[in-house]
Amino acid sequence: MVQIKTAADLHGMSEDSWRRHANPWSVWTRFAAIPAFELAVWSREWLGWWCMPGVVAVAVWLWLNVRLFGPVGPTSWAARGIYGEQLHVDGQVPAEHRTILNWLIATGLFGFALIGWGLVALDIWPLVLGTVMVVLAQLWRIDRYGLLFQYVGDQARDGRTPDTGRRTPDAGRRTPDTGHRSVKQLLEPFHGPQQEAPSAAPTWIG
Repeated sequence: MVQIKTAADLHGMSEDSWRRHANPWSVWTRFAAIPAFELAVWSREWLGWWCMPGVVAVAVWLWLNVRLFGPVGPTSWAARGIYGEQLHVDGQVPAEHRTILNWLIATGLFGFALIGWGLVALDIWPLVLGTVMVVLAQLWRIDRYGLLFQYVGDQARDGRTPDTGRRTPDAGRRTPDTGHRSVKQLLEPFHGPQQEAPSAAPTWIG
């Protein structure tokens, strides 16, 4: 979870940023950044240091990506996955979901290591294998995060707090030193009786 939290901190993720991050357009266009980054780095073979503008452009795109698209509620497969990811970052992961998520994160990190090897050595097979591992692990992780979001939502509606393996503050409170939200606080805007979830991007994306 430390790696995910660090990435979220680097992106300066606010509540609004998470909702924009959940937009299916944001989700799917982030996947496109993987081959774009690989091509930019590989192009040093032909362009030398002139490959750097491409690398910087991909990095800037990844930073803009979580802010560019409109905020959405958990109304699509991709959006529910990102809302589940936010629960993970906030430490709201029940024990029964933790093991598989850790394995998927480890698989993705190993895939990134293979990508790094392929780009440094300009060797195609670790690059392709690493890319496949990263994409499949990320898709599976989004799916698991969606299941996590639904599970935590069901627990919150039933008035129960999932067993996350750690102490949590009282419902409706915010911990000053950590800033972690309670499950009910995170889900209330989308499951409460007074509010309706914003519409998602075109349904064919989710």
